[in-house]
Amino acid sequence: MSENILYEATFKVDEVNSAKYDRVSRIAATNEQGQDTTCFIDVNTELYPVEADDRLSLALALSLNLDGSKDDSKGWRNVGRGESTIADDYDYVMHGKIYRFEEGEGQNIKVYISFGGLLMYLDGPYNSLAALRVDYVYLLMKK
Repeated sequence: MSENILYEATFKVDEVNSAKYDRVSRIAATNEQGQDTTCFIDVNTELYPVEADDRLSLALALSLNLDGSKDDSKGWRNVGRGESTIADDYDYVMHGKIYRFEEGEGQNIKVYISFGGLLMYLDGPYNSLAALRVDYVYLLMKK
């Protein structure tokens, strides 16, 4: 992982709950790479359909720039217009803020991220989530 990519993992979708909203589903997924990390994330399934047993490659990055430089001066809506970014390798991208951490069971921590009302919750070992901090991040996903 580069310094720009704070977290990267592959998850297997265990459950897709679309009972509450028409176009948004809450995805429950488990890390496939031997870490006991679980992820719950709200996804606009009209834009990015997800089903149980899908495998999702997920990354959290500070910037979409290929060189890892911050894109603060552009504003998130203008990032990547007319230039190559790491988002080109992914199917679904959101911008949000890591806003809370909690202690979990044993050595686990819980990380909460908001993407403009769509929420994400990661629960996993401290050593795999330690790079995350209160900051703005990009969520990048692909199947």
